Amino acid sequence: MEDSRMKKHVTVVGAIQIGFAILGLIGAVVVFFALSFARSQVNGDETGEIVLRFLSVSIPLLLVFLSTLGLVGGIGLLAYKPWARYLVIVVAALGCLNIPIGTLKGVYFLWVLLQDETVKLFENK
Repeated sequence: MEDSRMKKHVTVVGAIQIGFAILGLIGAVVVFFALSFARSQVNGDETGEIVLRFLSVSIPLLLVFLSTLGLVGGIGLLAYKPWARYLVIVVAALGCLNIPIGTLKGVYFLWVLLQDETVKLFENK
């Protein structure tokens, strides 16, 4: 009975992780185009162009990196891969810095993935 309950929680965590990872990838594209557009609107300000060029590359790359980790981890969780549990624990801990939604997700993910029943689920696979 307990394993069944924790399987449902792991499935929910995996699905939420995949969903937010996809949103993060979409957000990275939006941020890239928005900052690129802003860069094109800066006329004659060399410092502004340099800063916007740096931001228009670095922020989307960071979002893509974290979202890709989340996507891979979420897919791995749904397949009950032991490495995915560790990956999502790290991603969830980093997500706790994103107040308030990331904190709520992160605390729930950590609660699910650190339960003894969940550890047993992943050891059996």
